[in-house]
Amino acid sequence: MQDIFLNRYSAPVPRYTSYPTAPHFHQGITTQTYRDWLTALPAGSTLSLYAHVPYCDRLCWFCACHTKHTLSYGPVRRYVDALRREIRTVGALLDGQCEVSALHFGGGSPTLLSPQDMILVDTALRTAFQFHPDVEISVEIDPNDMDDGRFDALAAIGMTRASLGVQDFDETVQQAINREQSFERTRWVVDSVRAREVSSVNLDVLYGLPYQTVATVARTVEQVLSLRPDRIALFGYAHVPWFKKHQAMINEAALPDACERLAQSQLAAEMIAGAGYVAIGLDHFAWPDDSMARALADGSLRRNFQGYTVDGADALIGLGASSIGRLPQGYVQNMPATGEYQKLVEKGELATVRGTELTPQDRARGWAIERLMCDYEFSRADLLALFGESARPVLHDAHILASDPTSGFVAYGGDFRVTEQAKPFVRSIAAHFDSYLAKGRARHSAAV
Repeated sequence: MQDIFLNRYSAPVPRYTSYPTAPHFHQGITTQTYRDWLTALPAGSTLSLYAHVPYCDRLCWFCACHTKHTLSYGPVRRYVDALRREIRTVGALLDGQCEVSALHFGGGSPTLLSPQDMILVDTALRTAFQFHPDVEISVEIDPNDMDDGRFDALAAIGMTRASLGVQDFDETVQQAINREQSFERTRWVVDSVRAREVSSVNLDVLYGLPYQTVATVARTVEQVLSLRPDRIALFGYAHVPWFKKHQAMINEAALPDACERLAQSQLAAEMIAGAGYVAIGLDHFAWPDDSMARALADGSLRRNFQGYTVDGADALIGLGASSIGRLPQGYVQNMPATGEYQKLVEKGELATVRGTELTPQDRARGWAIERLMCDYEFSRADLLALFGESARPVLHDAHILASDPTSGFVAYGGDFRVTEQAKPFVRSIAAHFDSYLAKGRARHSAAV
């Protein structure tokens, strides 16, 4: 049966961290649109902030993030000045009437910032926005960047979750992706953040990398489990050299095929679950007492551009080049080109260059896709109660899927559920509800 699913559902599809997905954003969403959406946020709204740092001091060939390689710190310092300017501009429009419940630093490599610049950015954020006393602050860490000064700066800004990329500890795999990082150094970083009373550690593991095998993945997972992280993300490598040119440095002949990728992911998932972690959606795991596991249990788990999250804020504010925000009305994205982004914000302007306004149909389809990605099911009654007539086309699509015995999607007791065998292919099943997918020319990564 799984071979049937693999043949049917292994075609490239979006990761569904938003709906509509980013390739369908358009230039009709302008800086004035974003200004209007920001000022329309009701007083007392909760905010989640995302701050993007698009620089790395080495370029990992597997990476599909918006980032660039720099050999000097000068461009980073100029970018920090621009980021602080954008923070002041956006904060002034909200005028302190909203409260920040979560802050995420992503990249690139946020830990490329000097300790002084980390503090400067944090000061700008806390001056421009009102922070909740229990705000969650997560930072993506490159272990090779770290030193005592950076650890102390992260502690000073109140980091509550450290997220480290592991990928694979096998030396052959690391050389093939230009990411050399020893287990010993990774363990030192984990120990160092815990020594500074950081309450949570997340480790990212990849499968589907060049020269990876089931055996190398198993050894890496064993080492990861020995560190007892609070959360583990298990991602499939997205080979998109047409989108990220540096991925052409990877030997495509060394990439595992779909069957091998599936075997790697299933073995890793079994090992992690066997160690006592709760499986969260497609690719996350957490200890049973972790807030993400509790959110899964009570139905409040969400999915956004950072993946699975417990973040239920009313709006996500993206800061920095290429960053994406989500407001009640729709999505906005900043200028991706770093130089052009800096020119815009240095003039005191917003940096929005595209986005999309949500229609009632978008909201219904987006809700169904998010619930599938989080819970592997959605309720017909809930869909109708939330979206009324806009739910009808979604239910029509669900009926067609449920009527196909090979679809892996079944109707049961008013709920639409993905079968156990089809769960690894939930992205492909969710794609059946995507009314934009056939209209665009975007290319996506493999579904498995």
